[in-house]
Amino acid sequence: MARIAVIGAGMGAMAAAARLAVAGHRVAVYERTDTYGGALRRLEREGFSFDTGPGLLPVPAVYRDLFVKTGREPLEECVELVQVDPSSHHVFADGTRVSLPDASRAGVVSALEETLGPVAGRHWGDFLVRAREAWDRSRRPLLEEPLWPNWQVLAEREPYPAVPHKRFLRTRTAGTLAEVGAWELRDPRLVALLESHALAYGLDPRRTPASAAVLPYLEHAFGTWYVLGGMRELARAVYERCLARRVEFRFGAEVARVLEEDGRVAGVELADGAVAEADLVVAGVAPGVLDRLGAGTRLRGEDGVPARRGAASRVTVLLALRGGRPRGTPHRTVVHTEDRETELEALFGPPAGVPARPTVTVLRPDDPALVPDSGHEAVTVTSVVPEGYEGDPDAHAENLIAVAGRAIPGLRDRLLWHEVRTPADIAEETGARGGAVPAPALAAAGGRLLHPSNSTGLPGLFAAGGWSHPGGGLPHAGMSGALVAGLIVEGPEFRGSQ
Repeated sequence: MARIAVIGAGMGAMAAAARLAVAGHRVAVYERTDTYGGALRRLEREGFSFDTGPGLLPVPAVYRDLFVKTGREPLEECVELVQVDPSSHHVFADGTRVSLPDASRAGVVSALEETLGPVAGRHWGDFLVRAREAWDRSRRPLLEEPLWPNWQVLAEREPYPAVPHKRFLRTRTAGTLAEVGAWELRDPRLVALLESHALAYGLDPRRTPASAAVLPYLEHAFGTWYVLGGMRELARAVYERCLARRVEFRFGAEVARVLEEDGRVAGVELADGAVAEADLVVAGVAPGVLDRLGAGTRLRGEDGVPARRGAASRVTVLLALRGGRPRGTPHRTVVHTEDRETELEALFGPPAGVPARPTVTVLRPDDPALVPDSGHEAVTVTSVVPEGYEGDPDAHAENLIAVAGRAIPGLRDRLLWHEVRTPADIAEETGARGGAVPAPALAAAGGRLLHPSNSTGLPGLFAAGGWSHPGGGLPHAGMSGALVAGLIVEGPEFRGSQ
């Protein structure tokens, strides 16, 4: 039985902690803030409750597996999962609206055919077939296995089977998501639909590899889910599972340094000077935090993937509305920008900034636990902003509310009050510099969108969470915890789930 210190109580770190405790190890989690969950936080005010981090759960099988492997009670006995259907409603620049059913390729194609025409539906259906092939080619090395030592193969190999395109007497294939949209989808509304999956993670579709086609495929294939009571309930359930497996939590315990002895990890030193000796350390923190702990350079071996230091962030406006949620209201609405080029130039600069009318995501959960009574509604409106954005939050909030008005009739008249969550709030909660939010790992692009391995250059130090393999997002965080536990329990020959 090993003594294991876990730095941070984010979702990936807790997933690793629960699995390691079940394997018989003595696990202690050191969290600098006063609570668990990382970005999965909640704001409560005047009877309203809001998720301030991720608002939906894709690929719930990751957390179902965690609960199966760590106890008798399945996930559904610990939280109430609700499938979101339609998966999303889209408001395009020309005013066209379409609702896409959940986890149904045929249903999505049918909805697009009915709204955008048979050609558009056929193009999207054909695209999903190619996206599935990209998923089949990249799923195991990108999500289910530890990062390959020869990860450069993933960096060079584009798994998306792009359609040959003749341009200026030359035949080319799409290398970026923007080229997939322009050459294979063609309809600007389909382009907006495709690119919104990259924008949600702060990725520039003009530079994002075509392999990002797996992002919409994942949604269509595996569905989108919500946890009643708010997504914070998922963090609570994982935390309680850790406690049930006798994981020790120490809140308000900031780790100041990772200790080394004889060329391997020896424990952690806390900000108050206390030392916690450990045989192994799992770091569930951002690269900048590990820099401060003296272990940032150890995130990679000699041939490892360098730690990603930059990413986009988000601004979220929490809206308390008078009047109940109308029957049939979509849970999630994406309001697409009316000027794609202006939005991309503003976000990805230089100089990086924010457009006046960006693409926004509006979440309107059908959940009585979030409101004082049936005569009110709790809504969140989110847009991507550059990491460390320091513009006027109130002015930006007003812009987001104006855009959200395209999805919520009479929004201004219904508004009781609002609060704004900025990159500075995310930085305070997660420790990520500038409030950066990590994107999931993607193949190709020279490895630019891969993340460092879960094993590190310092023996005994492992990395979990969104800033390590396989990257950001709730499912990916859970997968990172499983990979770390596998590497510790089974050793470096561990090759993931079969």
